[in-house]
Amino acid sequence: MNNNLLILHLHCHEQWQEMESIFGEPPAGFSSSTSQESHFISTGSGESHQGLSHVDSSGQARMVDVSSKEDSKRVAVASCKVLLGQKAFHLVASNQVAKGDVLNVAKIAGINGAKHTSSLIPLCHNISLTHIRVDLALNEKDFSVEIEGEAATTGKTGVEMEAMTAVAVAGLTVYDMCKAASKDISITEIHLEHKTGGKSGDWSRKQ
Repeated sequence: MNNNLLILHLHCHEQWQEMESIFGEPPAGFSSSTSQESHFISTGSGESHQGLSHVDSSGQARMVDVSSKEDSKRVAVASCKVLLGQKAFHLVASNQVAKGDVLNVAKIAGINGAKHTSSLIPLCHNISLTHIRVDLALNEKDFSVEIEGEAATTGKTGVEMEAMTAVAVAGLTVYDMCKAASKDISITEIHLEHKTGGKSGDWSRKQ
């Protein structure tokens, strides 16, 4: 086992122990036997199984070859929340932020972010997107902006990263436009809500 695989092996074992201490038992797909073995099993063709698809059998980063996959319609929805605090929230709600209309600017920024995902995330494929949606809504209960982003394509790989990049960039834009009013703003709960299409099929976050 070379140094890279040894480091990855130890990291996986530490993650398994941490999850077991939190949940009382290893999450589905994890066991003590798999944690004690390398998750990167060479097939002789540079492919790896039971592990990270962006790491090859020698532990090196790579872009996944998707040329053998069939095209299918793929959709992903992600969300996040920006906690503004009362002062900044009321400025946004009344459209009195000095930089302009926060929600509309952040919406455009999120769409633009989705289109540039492959430039920001090194191992993402350059995907031809067929649809991008970014919605922002004010929630007075916790003085937040709730953001949802959707990305779609018909192709060989999914659009989860595009949807998540959309909401992350929109959230950062909200922060940028409101930071003069408050530095105590948090961007939280960035996660995938659900995805459809591809070999792995449909997936939704459990409520």
